[in-house]
Amino acid sequence: MVPAPGIPCWVNLMVGDLRAAQAFYAAVLGWEFRTSSLGSGFLVASVGGRPVAGIGERRPGLAPPSVWTPYFAVRDATLTAARIRERGATLAVGPVALGEGRAGLAADRDGAAFGFWEGPGLAWSVGEESAPARLDLQTRDVFEAAVFYGEVFGWADEPGIDVAYRRDHVLVERDGRPALSLRGGGVQTSAQPQSRPRWLVNFAVDDVERAVATAMGAGGGKPQMASSAWSPDGFSRVLQDPGGGLFTLTQRRT
Repeated sequence: MVPAPGIPCWVNLMVGDLRAAQAFYAAVLGWEFRTSSLGSGFLVASVGGRPVAGIGERRPGLAPPSVWTPYFAVRDATLTAARIRERGATLAVGPVALGEGRAGLAADRDGAAFGFWEGPGLAWSVGEESAPARLDLQTRDVFEAAVFYGEVFGWADEPGIDVAYRRDHVLVERDGRPALSLRGGGVQTSAQPQSRPRWLVNFAVDDVERAVATAMGAGGGKPQMASSAWSPDGFSRVLQDPGGGLFTLTQRRT
């Protein structure tokens, strides 16, 4: 299937120890893994047969931080790359041929990492009751970020995409369903990674506290309370996996 352009179509994590990451997320989130078409160094995680996320192993010698990264579906990866550069952001990788499509990796002007993908994808979507993840951008300036991402991904020209400017955040919807939100609070100079501008990847679980306890037992970092403003679906915690990747667990609505 070809994912809807302009909104996230996947989330991915690159790690130094693929086996350790696989064991951690299997224990905490109940994920099952299979090798992807990209080879043994990249795994597709699923729950109940439904694709949830990708976890890949970094090349030897590369030591960037492990960051959960959303990928946005685009019609033209070359055009998207040009828009990123024209707006003063960083194009780190690509576009490069990858499987049946083309991908790129970038960082916005505040340093939040994101990717883009042109081509067919897995059955993964945001904004549904059973969505695999909820995505929020924690940024320095909400409305500046909305302009940047809106221009890069052509939100004004994509049918079905609506951008709602609220008092303290921006909500992006696709066909009436929430696709992502942009919120303030990001501090570029913060010594704490969780406080810097970044994309927050939220995974829903039936019991947050039980999942936190499992994560701690599996080598995860000390959890932190997430602000209630970040948690429209309920109680949540920010966690760090053994490789340093930050993610959020949110109580699944009943």
